[in-house]
Amino acid sequence: MSDLSPRSAVFLEAMGVGPQWLLRDRPVVEVVDIAAVEAEAEPVAAVAVAAVEAIEPPTVSASPPAVPPGLDTTWFDNAPPAPSTAPALKQPARPVVPAQRAPAAPAEDTAWFDTVPAAPARPAAPAQARPAATDEEIAAMDWTELQAAVRRCTRCDLARTRRAAVPGRGDEAARWLVLGPAPTAADEESGDSIGAEPGQLLDNMLRAVDLSTQAGAYVTSLVKCRAVGDDGNDRAPAAAELAACRPYLQRELELTEAKLALTLGGVTAKGLLGAAARGRVLQYGELPVVATFHPADLLRRPEDKGRAWADLCLARSADAGRR
Repeated sequence: MSDLSPRSAVFLEAMGVGPQWLLRDRPVVEVVDIAAVEAEAEPVAAVAVAAVEAIEPPTVSASPPAVPPGLDTTWFDNAPPAPSTAPALKQPARPVVPAQRAPAAPAEDTAWFDTVPAAPARPAAPAQARPAATDEEIAAMDWTELQAAVRRCTRCDLARTRRAAVPGRGDEAARWLVLGPAPTAADEESGDSIGAEPGQLLDNMLRAVDLSTQAGAYVTSLVKCRAVGDDGNDRAPAAAELAACRPYLQRELELTEAKLALTLGGVTAKGLLGAAARGRVLQYGELPVVATFHPADLLRRPEDKGRAWADLCLARSADAGRR
């Protein structure tokens, strides 16, 4: 090993790596003043530190440097990652092992409950038929109550064969009460007393004497349910049926306070009075009654319209005498 210079020896000694052994017969090294050497080395170290401090670290900016407009690629930041070009390694298919279901414990098996029959439904209680209105109840009814009582009436056997009961229609403060025998099949269908074509002709007849169902006339029937014979055709109401419906007619007369009754057809006049004849003024109590043809009869025999017009004129004169 070559001899070290005094300065190198001092440096190595200061670094803690001085020589640990010496060669034999090595000449005695001259003793050097360490303090003097260190004083001489201080300018060199200062120069080295100054050189290191002169190297400024790179400045980290808080925001990225401005990018020329043409090179702005911020839109790319949110782009989805490019798909990998590396081929995917195909994993060997694993055999599917069916899951083993543990048998249900006998104590927890409730499958028997699924097939338990439903409890039988309790039969509905039969509807209680509403009792028929009495004569006294009908005599105290207003128009709304009277119309409802007619529709649900069970005072006679016609309630079992009818399709619907048909109450009266027209001016509830009428001066004339126009009376037919009973509803027809067409009346049951429409719900109007004396409706369809006979009703249109009746409206014309009333208009001829300055009346209408809107002002001055109320149209109704002796019985409010259709009376059908064994042959399926309409028949005249029976005496019991007339008696059962008479309280309804009486209440209609009282509510309208009519001054005259116009009966349509011989069956109606006979059902109201027991006997009747055209061409004269009859009486139902204190109420004047004039009989004429039923509009359905006039449609079959138009030649009787002249005589029906004479009946209307008679009724108008009888009404005028009571004013």
